[in-house]
Amino acid sequence: MADDYYKILGVEKNADAEEIKKAYRKLALKYHPDRNPNNPAAEAKFKSLSEAYAVLSDPEKRKQYDNFGSDQFSQKFSREDIFRDFDINQILREMGFGAGGGGGRGGRHSYRGNDPFADLFGQARRDHYQPPQKGDDLQYNLNITLEESVFGADKKLALQRENQHVDEINVKIPAGISTGKKLRLSGKGAPGIQGGPAGDLYLNINVVPHPIFARDGNDIYIEKSVLFTQAVLGTSIDVPTIDGTIKRIKIPAGAQNGTKIRMKGYGAPALKGSGSTKGDQYVKISVEVPRKITDKQLQLIKKLSEEGL
Repeated sequence: MADDYYKILGVEKNADAEEIKKAYRKLALKYHPDRNPNNPAAEAKFKSLSEAYAVLSDPEKRKQYDNFGSDQFSQKFSREDIFRDFDINQILREMGFGAGGGGGRGGRHSYRGNDPFADLFGQARRDHYQPPQKGDDLQYNLNITLEESVFGADKKLALQRENQHVDEINVKIPAGISTGKKLRLSGKGAPGIQGGPAGDLYLNINVVPHPIFARDGNDIYIEKSVLFTQAVLGTSIDVPTIDGTIKRIKIPAGAQNGTKIRMKGYGAPALKGSGSTKGDQYVKISVEVPRKITDKQLQLIKKLSEEGL
């Protein structure tokens, strides 16, 4: 689960801009790298505080964060998105941290590539150490059942890391997902370098075939056989649905082989945010032709043939 920016700054969700700024100023002053030299824990804390402030101090970014929530926001917005147009040097100067943004350093501490804090943590350190880098993204092929794709599910994955460590990850499969879709798990990829953030884990979804149902888009298909006489005269049959219930439907007289009967609203739901509507279930009718018949049935069929049927 992604960190809650409001909790990081210690403010309520209804805090105004001034409260957020005051909270950041107090904590940033405490964990600023000039006051905590060679302190990785303070450095990490300062970075998380600055990330939270970069989002909550920007009205548009804050609106997106409030709408999506911490988990979805971290999946949709990259580190570059978060720190875009965020000049940490200017912010710290406005808060009274000094002309250089800290105690004794000058220079501009704005967003640069993958490391918005590169200048802030000192030139000497950069000369000897590789800057923090995000870890590699990982791919995982995940098979799910048709029922899981329609209704969603909670699954637990056991991923083996390079050091042979097995990492258990809880995954929420959203209702309506289909083969070919990807789920992004932020921070579940390879570890970062030099204290950088971990990469992301991408789950490639594959829905395994079902013994009686098939899915096409948001629609569910099932095939049912009827007797020749039932197709001619019409009948009613029981049909299972993907949710496990049984529905009785009417087969109209004169139904042809391959006729499709629609069961409105019994398909898969639209994947959240896709803008589609819930699908339907279709019953494909297959007319049975008997392989063996009795002598009496043969005589009756011959009479029907003579009548042009």
